[in-house]
Amino acid sequence: MAHVVSWFEIMGKDGPALRSFYSRLFDWELSEAGGDTDYGMLAAGEGGIGGGIGTAPEGSPSYLTVYVDVDDVAGCLARAEQLGGTTVQPPTEVPGYDLTVALLADPEGHLIGLLKRTG
Repeated sequence: MAHVVSWFEIMGKDGPALRSFYSRLFDWELSEAGGDTDYGMLAAGEGGIGGGIGTAPEGSPSYLTVYVDVDDVAGCLARAEQLGGTTVQPPTEVPGYDLTVALLADPEGHLIGLLKRTG
């Protein structure tokens, strides 16, 4: 498979409560991302993918999404728009993690993340 799901994200109004819920439900050990973000990260377990749980930006809805590895984030967004999708977040570099991420909505509004590892 050329493009695999490599990350998930659960974002909502109360990141600490969400992290508590999922860590207690599934015995997940989350580490804080640091900086001034309210974001906890889950390392990938054997056969699984890692993810993050945090507080969504002010004014954003709660969401759960998956991130797909791609070689060209901007090119994938352009192709998504040609196919009826829309760009929600343009390519954004994540400082300290050697990642570029973006978000798109498919034609029915489902949020999908794109991820390119730059390091």
